[in-house]
Amino acid sequence: MVDVARRAGVSLKTVSRVVNNAPHVQQELVDRVLAAVAELGFRRNHLASSLRSGRATATIGLLIEEIANPFYAAIAGVAAEIARANDTMLIIASSEESPDRERQLLRELCSRRVDGLLVVPAGHDHSFLRPEVELGVPAVFVDRPAGGLLVDTVLLDNRGGARAGVRRLLDEGHRRIGILLDSIGVYTMRERLDGAQDALAEAGVAYDEGLVRDGIRDPAAAARAVAEMLDQPDPPTAFFGLNNRITLGAVEELQRRGSDAALVGFDDFESAHLMPRPLTVVASDTRALGRIAAELLFARIGGDRSLPRTIVLPTELVRRGLPRPRA
Repeated sequence: MVDVARRAGVSLKTVSRVVNNAPHVQQELVDRVLAAVAELGFRRNHLASSLRSGRATATIGLLIEEIANPFYAAIAGVAAEIARANDTMLIIASSEESPDRERQLLRELCSRRVDGLLVVPAGHDHSFLRPEVELGVPAVFVDRPAGGLLVDTVLLDNRGGARAGVRRLLDEGHRRIGILLDSIGVYTMRERLDGAQDALAEAGVAYDEGLVRDGIRDPAAAARAVAEMLDQPDPPTAFFGLNNRITLGAVEELQRRGSDAALVGFDDFESAHLMPRPLTVVASDTRALGRIAAELLFARIGGDRSLPRTIVLPTELVRRGLPRPRA
């Protein structure tokens, strides 16, 4: 505050009134103080405020994409359990797949002086976190790696799982396989598409971009994509959905049409065994993903200074859905 007051040419009391949002401060003084704060690169320290008032609580931050998605909800649930076991409060925020919102939220969490960060990233450049990491705030990235930042990372074997899923369809005799994905700009989607291409190449089946649909954000979009592909003169005989929401939409459309096209989906989900048709899912231990990441973070908070590591968890193919009724 002394440095800000000196830079802005105001009193210490004026700085205090501005940063605490006190009323009746002249706008010209507010602008000068905020400009000095920005120039000096300072952020409000909420932990210091709580210490001053006699309240201090250990906290970690978890940034996920969408709390309603069962995949991320499972990660959040196990992270909360481990935080509670370590007498630590967990703050959960959702980036909504926006890199700008991700940056804003991570900076806000850092301003609150959290003891560590668990991050399911939306963006590709996380170098803005390097000063915080170098100052001792540990970060563990989950499901996707960080960009421009060397930190602990816990991933799924996305490429291997997708390769196994498409290989299953190929082994069943399918050669025209529709592939449905969210965004090729997302790390997990790229890895899964690469795995699908690996399986096709190993089987000597040409990769056909005409059988790939990108930009599928929700089940409704997946259903529309399946409908459009089935209406082609030479439609796919099988589909591969690259996440659980896509798989749900594909099931809906295939069931509506009474189609016997085969289906493999990446990511298991709670109601998969109740789907009204047989399907195969590329399953993983989502709770293990969250647990290992949280345990790594608390090890770092506890003083572990070993080199950052990357842990890749396996996947497996699991039969789901209800069998077709006998004729």
